[in-house]
Amino acid sequence: MSSTLYQPRQAYEGARVVTLVVGLSFPTRVGPRILALSLTMLALVSFVLYTALRLTLVPTVSASPGLDFKNKKIAPKVFILDAFDDEGTSWYGVPQFDILERNITVPGFSPLFPQAHCTRDGSVCQLITGEAEINAASTISALVHSPIFDLRRTYFLIAGIAGISPKHGTLGTVTFARFAVQVALQYEFDAREKPDNFSTGYVPQGSTSPDQYPQALYGTEVFELNDDLRQIAIEFASTGTLVDDTRSQEYRANYASDPAFAAGAAPPTIVACDTATADVFWSGALLAGAFENTTRLWTNGTATYCTTQQEDNAILEALVRGARARLVDFSRVVLMRTASDFDRPHPGQSAAANLYLMSPGYAIAIRNIPAAGVPVVAGIVEHWEARFERGVRPRNYVGDIFGSLGGAPDFGPGSIFAGKQGVRVARRSMGRRFVRGG
Repeated sequence: MSSTLYQPRQAYEGARVVTLVVGLSFPTRVGPRILALSLTMLALVSFVLYTALRLTLVPTVSASPGLDFKNKKIAPKVFILDAFDDEGTSWYGVPQFDILERNITVPGFSPLFPQAHCTRDGSVCQLITGEAEINAASTISALVHSPIFDLRRTYFLIAGIAGISPKHGTLGTVTFARFAVQVALQYEFDAREKPDNFSTGYVPQGSTSPDQYPQALYGTEVFELNDDLRQIAIEFASTGTLVDDTRSQEYRANYASDPAFAAGAAPPTIVACDTATADVFWSGALLAGAFENTTRLWTNGTATYCTTQQEDNAILEALVRGARARLVDFSRVVLMRTASDFDRPHPGQSAAANLYLMSPGYAIAIRNIPAAGVPVVAGIVEHWEARFERGVRPRNYVGDIFGSLGGAPDFGPGSIFAGKQGVRVARRSMGRRFVRGG
C-alpha cells in the first residue's frame, strides 16, 4: 500500500525555509550591480529548490483511464461511501478490485478516517465518513470540494448497515432506496407529556399535530434518487450471493408468529424500499410506527419506510450542494443498506431487549455489503462506455424537497424556485423563532 499526501503548501513553505537557510551571503556594503546580481542568484536558487521539493513531495500521476490528465485529478467511475470502520474494511480483499492500491489523505476528512482509498487506475474509490449526520455531511463536503478529485461523472454508492422494519425485511436483507427521509427533524414532546389525542410526541416543524404536513421546511427533510438507476443496481446486486447464518435464522424465527412480520421471519433478499435518517438510534413499535407515518406523510404516500440509519440525508444534502456547483451529478447516486437489526421487538419481547440484546445480524449485514455491492460496482465499471458514462436518465423527479436542482418534486409543496405557493421556508431570526418567507 502506498500513502500519498497532497501538500503543495507545505512544499512551498519548505522551499522558503531552505532558501532562507541556504541564502547567499554578501558584504553589507556593496555596489548596486553586485546587489542586483546577488538578488538574481538568490531568486534562482529559491526557484530551483521550490521546483525540486514539489517534484519530490507531490507524485506525478501515471497514465490510466481513471485520471483527468489535464488537471491530474482522479476521476472515479464509482465512489463507495461508508460510515465506520467495519463497513469500510468489508471491501478490503475482494477479488474484483483492490481499493488499497492508492491511499490519499484528503484535507477535511474525519481525523479517524483521513484517507480516500482507490484502485491503481482510479476507477473505484472509497471513503469512511464517520458516523451520524454531522460527520457524514462534513466528510462529503470535503470530498466534493477537494481539488484531488473530478467527480462530475462519478457514481456514488452509499453502502452501509441499518436497522430494518420486520414488515419489509429481515436480518441480512439488502435494500435499495428511492427516498431518504429525515424523520427526526420535528418538534418533540416527551411521550409522557404529549397531548392525549396525539399518537406520538413527534410533530412536524411549524405544525400543530402529528398528521399535519410540515409548515416550515429546512430543505433536508426528503431526497428522491434516480429510480431507473436504482432498478439497474438491484439487477446487478441480485447476481450476488447473500450471506446468512444459523444465529440470525434462529433469531428471526421469533417474528413468524405475527403475520405482519412475515418478511422479518423469511431469509434475506434484495428489497426496494426507503430509508429513515436520524442521529437517534431508536427501538420500539411506537417510535417505528410514528416514523412510518412521517415517511408516508412527507412523501405524499409514495415512500415505504423500511430501514433506519444515521447518515443518508446528510450525505445527500452535501451532494445536492455539490450538484448545484456543477461538481457532481446527483442522478448518479445509489443508496444501499443491509439490515443488521430490527427497529422493533418481536412478539413477547420488550423494546429494551430488542435494543440491548445485540442482534446477531450484524456480522451478516457487514458481509452482505460487498456481497451485493461488488456486483453493482463491477457492473458500472465493466459497462462504462456502453451504458454508464453518459449517465442513466431518470424518469422520476430527482433532488431535494426544495427543487434545488430543477424540476418539480412529486412530494411536498412543490419547488420553491418555481414561484409556487406552498409551505414556507423556515429561517432563524434574532427576534422570533421562525421568520417565514415565500
